[in-house]
Amino acid sequence: MNLALWIVAGLLAVAYLLGGSSKIVISKERLAAFGPSSRWVDDVSAGGVKAIGALEVLGAVGLILPAALDVAPVLTPLAALGLAIIMVGAAVTRIRRHEFRFMVVDLVYLVLAAFVAWGRFGPESFTG
Repeated sequence: MNLALWIVAGLLAVAYLLGGSSKIVISKERLAAFGPSSRWVDDVSAGGVKAIGALEVLGAVGLILPAALDVAPVLTPLAALGLAIIMVGAAVTRIRRHEFRFMVVDLVYLVLAAFVAWGRFGPESFTG
């Protein structure tokens, strides 16, 4: 179980690090031009897009570093929980915009983040 949690956390960390950093670096207009799955940025201010990106980068770092360095490992499930909350917001935005086809990816990320949060809460969550 520990190995599965590390693999899922690692994959999520890479995805959120890439996605979050692109939201920070790329302008809102260029993000919207990536295609129909990125049109959600029309509902959010430029600062809001940057804030979401920053939270995703912080969540990605929080999924790995606290547990890997054994410094405040309780931050790992909290980071996963925070990312799950972000994905709930993403799903709500997709529902409001009637973008149900794109919501599937958001729900997959939500389930994976919830799995990491669930698996990492508890005193023996990092043992084999």
